[in-house]
Amino acid sequence: MTSPSSPSATDGTGTFSLAGKVAVVTGASRGIGRAVAAALSGAGAVVAGCALHAAPGVDACDVRRAEAVARFAEDVRSRFGVPDILVNNAGTVARGRLDELAVEQWLDVVDANLKGTYLVTRAFLPAMRARRAGRIINIASIAGRQGTAELSAYCAAKHGVVGLTRALAAELRDDGIVANAVCPGSVDTDMLRVGRPGATADMSPEDVAGVVLYLAAQAPSALTGSCVDVFG
Repeated sequence: MTSPSSPSATDGTGTFSLAGKVAVVTGASRGIGRAVAAALSGAGAVVAGCALHAAPGVDACDVRRAEAVARFAEDVRSRFGVPDILVNNAGTVARGRLDELAVEQWLDVVDANLKGTYLVTRAFLPAMRARRAGRIINIASIAGRQGTAELSAYCAAKHGVVGLTRALAAELRDDGIVANAVCPGSVDTDMLRVGRPGATADMSPEDVAGVVLYLAAQAPSALTGSCVDVFG
């Protein structure tokens, strides 16, 4: 019998299957989140997606607000049960020199990217711990590995997501839960166009979704606390 913390069974064709698994994806209405939700669903998982604004098949949830996250988590558990896979993808970006960014802009970026990852993980983690199984995948960024001018808030938040992932992996090592981060480079999304106007995208959201699918369905349980760089 397979568990969410071990590679999933194949569907008989050599393709790994997530049939019977429940996945939660934040920021699922566009970009990387939408592509991840589609990839996981395509592999057979039941996907519960959320975003700041509701969309077809995606619930509204402001991941910056603890009460909104708690309501979303309770709704997911009541409808689908405990998630096997949790993908923290929701985030935002603000461009500007540090001394020119308003405090509210700075806090919004940190809250959406880092606090949201903390709140969503915190909401689902007790049930995942009780079941002693699960995979947590946090979408960080190349900005969590390097510094970029005029993206100080975003870089700080994504560096925080990387550190959070590593600490969480160490905490959960004996609980049957793995935690990894994905650090994409330039992806063809609205966020790239806001954060780095004129930049050329090196990959599509679907490229990143393929890496997430690997971590969700195929990666060995020994792979935890890793930050997978999807750039070169």
